[in-house]
Amino acid sequence: MPSENLNDLAAFLAVARARSFTKAAANLGVSQSALSQTIRNLESRLGLRLLSRTTRSVQTTEAGERLELVLGARLDEIDAELAALSELREKPAGTIRITADEHAATMVLWPALERFLPDYPDIKVEIVIDFGLTDIVAERYDAGVRSIEMVAKDMIAVPIGPDMRMAVVASPGYFETRSRPQTPQDLTAYNCINLRLPTHGGLYAWEFQKNGRELRVRVDGQLVFNSVAMLLKAALAGLGLAYVPEAEARPHLDDGRLVRVLTDWCEPFSGYHLYYPSRRQQSPAFALLVDALRYKKR
Repeated sequence: MPSENLNDLAAFLAVARARSFTKAAANLGVSQSALSQTIRNLESRLGLRLLSRTTRSVQTTEAGERLELVLGARLDEIDAELAALSELREKPAGTIRITADEHAATMVLWPALERFLPDYPDIKVEIVIDFGLTDIVAERYDAGVRSIEMVAKDMIAVPIGPDMRMAVVASPGYFETRSRPQTPQDLTAYNCINLRLPTHGGLYAWEFQKNGRELRVRVDGQLVFNSVAMLLKAALAGLGLAYVPEAEARPHLDDGRLVRVLTDWCEPFSGYHLYYPSRRQQSPAFALLVDALRYKKR
């Protein structure tokens, strides 16, 4: 097969997976106009329309969907084999792309990477902070980090952190003129600091569990953020109650700058897992990183 045909097929796959010429062009490092011309040339040679374009979206046609299904598996196998060739190097090498939320990146990934990377200077790691449930295959990530409940059944999931708990916190000053909430339902009468997550289509509902009973409470307040760090800043400033991972709040609870309420409604749940496609052939670099991240109970 001529090399330009293989390059054109790879370009088509990038557009089909991203469902966007703009995103695909950025991923490939080419201009959008050049990528569009490449796809037109491929469609012309095949005599088939592969993509249906509108002003707002890009979708595969029936022929394009078939080509994406077959081509994707083949090119993924080629990429995996090329990555595996790094076994022949003296040291493992390669770039590993991981998507994770802010808390997982800060509390789990970073401590492990800080220990791991100095021993493997030829391994590069890219971490993209994303609260959304990113399709790691379509977006060409090697792995993602989420709680086990959010991991698809066809993925391999490796535990990389201990069980977690959430915490409802506020500054001591916030309660100087207010009583403390006794049940999750009481929160509707308080100024709560909200978190917006893209996958929830709006504000995140605070989740509680006690003795097998589960509750989700929609709270209201003056502030909305998409960052846990900002939730904590607002709570420390006395601007309301925040719902954050216990590990993030712990230093401020220990020094008395925050107090905790509804503790008995915040039961532990399974911690973070690294997940990746079951059909993925691990490169030596990726296998080493997985082992470094794997949570080992003490």
